[in-house]
Amino acid sequence: MAEFSLKAKKRELTTKGYLTQLREKGFIPGVFYIKNEEARPIYVSEHELRKFVFTPETHIIALSIEDGEEMHCILSDVQFDPVTDKVIHFDLHGVTYGQLLHVQVPIQIVGTAVGIKEGGILQHQLHKADIECFPRHIPKHLEVDVTNLSIGQIIRVGDLQFENIKFLNPADAAVVSVIHSRVEEAKAVTEAVPGEETTAEPEVISKGKSEDKE
Repeated sequence: MAEFSLKAKKRELTTKGYLTQLREKGFIPGVFYIKNEEARPIYVSEHELRKFVFTPETHIIALSIEDGEEMHCILSDVQFDPVTDKVIHFDLHGVTYGQLLHVQVPIQIVGTAVGIKEGGILQHQLHKADIECFPRHIPKHLEVDVTNLSIGQIIRVGDLQFENIKFLNPADAAVVSVIHSRVEEAKAVTEAVPGEETTAEPEVISKGKSEDKE
């Protein structure tokens, strides 16, 4: 797996006002964790952090704090503002080579399911898999081929076969499936109430905690 560098600076203050000032200046506060050591509050350039957040792949990060020794880590958590959707906080988890690591890896669907040609609808249920492996075996992503998937068929976690990794998701968890389009149509008809018109309230979905972790 390719490594990408990220430069960070120490963060001495943790007050709300200070964190707000950092964000206004284009920096994002975060924390670096590694086993058997105290957490290190840091901050990085928002521009530099974006390439690790908004990507369909998992990367090993070569982190240097104020030009110190490089430490390898992965991005383990990201918090978003529930209103603006901007990144407001992040966590980096230190990697120790030779020790097993728990990590989330994106699942990418490849191929065109035969069930779609039969009139079905593809449903991608599991977008990230929880896996355990050694750092050198962390995949950028996991490709799941759906070419032979027909209507009514499901690919579950237990069906996936990849070398050097162990899945931590339940074996019966659905990854991707093809359902008949009439199932969706029937569901829509069932949910509709004839003669009634309702105005749906907008729903705000939070992608992370609104408060910073210090």
